[in-house]
Amino acid sequence: MEITNNIILQLIDLVFILSLVFYLLQNLQWYNYSLSRILTKHSKPYWHIIFLVIPIICYIVLKNYFYIYLIIHLILLGIWYYKLDKKLVWTTRIIRLFSILAIFLALNFIIVINIDISKYFIFVAAIIAFITSYISEIVVIKQYKKLAKEKLDSMPDLKIIAVTASYGKTSIKNFIFELLSKQYKTYATPRSINTINGIISDINNNLESDTQIYIVEAGARNIGDIAKISKLINHHYAIIGEIGEAHLQYFKTIENIKNTKYELFLSNRLKEVFLYKDNDEPSEDINISNAKILRFPTEIKNVESNLEATSFDLKIDSEFYSFQTKILGRFNISNISVAILLAHHNFRMDIKDIQIKVRDLKQVEHRLEKLEVNRKIILDDSFNGNLKGMSEAIRLSSLYKNGKKIIVTPGLIESSEENNIKLANLINEVFDIAIITGELNSKILAQNITKTQKMVIKDKVNLQNILSSFCKDNDLVLFANDTPNYI
Repeated sequence: MEITNNIILQLIDLVFILSLVFYLLQNLQWYNYSLSRILTKHSKPYWHIIFLVIPIICYIVLKNYFYIYLIIHLILLGIWYYKLDKKLVWTTRIIRLFSILAIFLALNFIIVINIDISKYFIFVAAIIAFITSYISEIVVIKQYKKLAKEKLDSMPDLKIIAVTASYGKTSIKNFIFELLSKQYKTYATPRSINTINGIISDINNNLESDTQIYIVEAGARNIGDIAKISKLINHHYAIIGEIGEAHLQYFKTIENIKNTKYELFLSNRLKEVFLYKDNDEPSEDINISNAKILRFPTEIKNVESNLEATSFDLKIDSEFYSFQTKILGRFNISNISVAILLAHHNFRMDIKDIQIKVRDLKQVEHRLEKLEVNRKIILDDSFNGNLKGMSEAIRLSSLYKNGKKIIVTPGLIESSEENNIKLANLINEVFDIAIITGELNSKILAQNITKTQKMVIKDKVNLQNILSSFCKDNDLVLFANDTPNYI
């Protein structure tokens, strides 16, 4: 009987630890497997109190009666997970991590059943498992990095283009890909993959040996992140787009952001750098070797931008050339222009061919993408999270005259209170209804949105029903910076 009770108690402990592990794995995946970011940068730290601190305290205090609270804990965890819009993805890394944990927890279960040892040893087992998995990941990544480097070295004719910016790097990457892919076998890092580990995996798994041009998006959350990417890919061309306050909470100062972006200069094969016109010159301690720096965009005139199309004249080699595109937003003119200049100057594409390809550029998904759904106009700008971009989306919305205008936004994430007040003032001028999602900026937006009817919703589970009640035929809905609800 005593053995049976002991087994039941150990099973309860095992279920409890697995629930904590599951919560941690979900957060680790969100925050790029950085425990420090989970503890110091989490937008909803009270979740840690609900799903870690309180359960552990109850486990210690309630002892053999903990199973009563465990039922409540599992129900709360299940409801929490159900409401998430960005759930755990069982990647190879997550499976490896979970497998190591499972092995250690199984060993702990066997040991505790057969040996008189403290029940709290299960926490020790979990900690040892996490440390072991962390060390194993370092070994695995190091080996994968070596394989990726060897693969790039085996492709001497491959030209590599690296792209970074505070805003617009994914769009720039996609525009370059579309212009070059008709003439060259071109490959670009998919979606928003832009971390060193993501790029390593992409090279090993997806880069084909006969590729002529590889376009790499380089992102960063910490100083040194882009330096690692530069040393891996050793690119020939670099594009450094507009530098601003994106991820300011991680970098603390604009100077740190700039210096991190300028780590793209750290390539031994660098021939040319396209630098956004308003960015500072590289400091003297940055070794630019023999790389030529070109400012972009060059002179632009005759700009027209509305809800249907964008047109502009761009100066190339002392002459102006006209371009038309279905891509929306004035800020995209700069992003398109650098793709044009790179294609013409460095890959010898004819201007007339480029004009045709610019006209046929596809709108980048979730970046000021215009959709017509059920007799309504949708402006999907959900991947844009900076004031300049959101201001342009609001300006375009203001041009619409056929129905109500509704904005759905959590405000500006990783930005200042001042910028969110500016956003609220812009919303006041244009929209009939504002739906504020999430809690992060809800207070500051609600206080400053005074002319527009507003509604605050804590999560997006019922967003579709709410929109259905407000939205009629011919209305316009702008989704601005649709961040996941863990933020």
